[in-house]
Amino acid sequence: MGYTDPHCAESRPVAGPSGSRTTRGASRTRLANLHRGCVKVDGNGVRTSTQGSFSGTMVSAMSSSTTARAYWKPEEETLARPALEALQLERLKRTVARVCESVPLYRKKFEQAKVTPGDIRTLADLRRLPFTTGADLRESYPAGMLAVPLDDTLRLHTSSGTTGKPKALFFSRQDVDNAAELIARSFVAAGMTKRDIFQNMMTYGLFTGALVTHYGAEKIGCLVIPAGPGNSDRQLLLMQDFHTTSIHLTPSFALYFADVLEKRSIDPRKDLSLKRAFVGAEPHSEETRRKIEDALGLRVFNSYGLSEMNGPGVAFECQEQAGMHLWEDHYIMEIIDPESGEALPPGERGELVLTTLVREAMPILRYRTRDITSIVDAPCACGRTHRRIQRITGRADDMLIVRGVNIYPQQIERILMGVPKLGRNYVIVLEGFDEMTVKVELSEAGFDDQLEHVMALQNEIVGLLRAEILTKPNVDLVPPGTLPVSEGKAKRVIDNRKL
Repeated sequence: MGYTDPHCAESRPVAGPSGSRTTRGASRTRLANLHRGCVKVDGNGVRTSTQGSFSGTMVSAMSSSTTARAYWKPEEETLARPALEALQLERLKRTVARVCESVPLYRKKFEQAKVTPGDIRTLADLRRLPFTTGADLRESYPAGMLAVPLDDTLRLHTSSGTTGKPKALFFSRQDVDNAAELIARSFVAAGMTKRDIFQNMMTYGLFTGALVTHYGAEKIGCLVIPAGPGNSDRQLLLMQDFHTTSIHLTPSFALYFADVLEKRSIDPRKDLSLKRAFVGAEPHSEETRRKIEDALGLRVFNSYGLSEMNGPGVAFECQEQAGMHLWEDHYIMEIIDPESGEALPPGERGELVLTTLVREAMPILRYRTRDITSIVDAPCACGRTHRRIQRITGRADDMLIVRGVNIYPQQIERILMGVPKLGRNYVIVLEGFDEMTVKVELSEAGFDDQLEHVMALQNEIVGLLRAEILTKPNVDLVPPGTLPVSEGKAKRVIDNRKL
């Protein structure tokens, strides 16, 4: 039999009053949390909260930005910090005991580190446990990290490997449901309701992104269009015919699709019904977000996830758009120095390390994501108590060393996306002995065939990039539509150096 966490409120949803979704034992939890605010399920299937005692008439609480506080399950999202941390510790102890008993890799690691499950008495004791790396997952391929019998698994996803072997990620039925629950929580936090039309423009298959968000959107009750990636004509037709309000896609394809609409003289504000876009699978800058928002006339919500942690929905922006809430009832996060492995305090940027707390088939302890971010410790105006992380600025293994200078591609993107006369597509080419060339398309407005204008703009961008990355790159401005477009994850760096 599979492992069931009695505190995991996602278990066994049953019908509640007025068609709302509730869970066995959840009424007791809600009563215990009435001091935090009353819960209302509206006609859109969304729970809202108001402070104070129950009066029979409930009004949505408002944040500092006058956005209604909509919650999927407010008793989980607004849990007081001491109770949330106590829940984390309880789940951590149980997870550590399970992997020590069931996963040979962890049993060996614990022996080498001279640590036992009984040594985990506080959350700070997590640091006594060894890290898990991508190499550990590849070496355990295909099923060496399973903590349950194979018969108790329901789905397999893989994360592509650069060394031949992929990482195999197993899901139990409860894992599949928990992953969808976190997406429902995240989408509602961004304003989605069951009245929305959700067009999923991510790749379906072994990649987790499309399927997990698909099931999460269905939990909310909205209509889901499994469009898949690419094929702009089909995407546009679906948006027009079914009045799509929410889309899920990569930031690079969002920029490309904006170009498609512009060339066809389609004004998305007037001709489409789009309200919001959920972007993921690629790190991107705040400038890229604004460029997408301006081009498509919608709000863009940043998200974070990885297949090793059940896919998307690990962290998500709420309507405040001030960092991504990392769902701490499902994960423990740490920030470490990527070189030394030492812990870094909130606010300091470093490598994100994650530990799963309710994962059944394949729990993972202290996983080094290689993603660079920082923790936001301050409370969010939305009322959620789960701390936030800043946008991912890159991966530790994506860092380029050019002429002795450490450079993240997102630094370059941030500059390029902030220049109005530049288009939405670019590539960084490294050749010879540390020779860097940034190729970027001009926008339609910036392309006027006047050589002196192009040269002036080129010099301006060289100066901006040199100030940001502390080395002087070559800049090649090319006409709109010149560079290849990726319908999946964009390949922004081509490294042909002879080092």
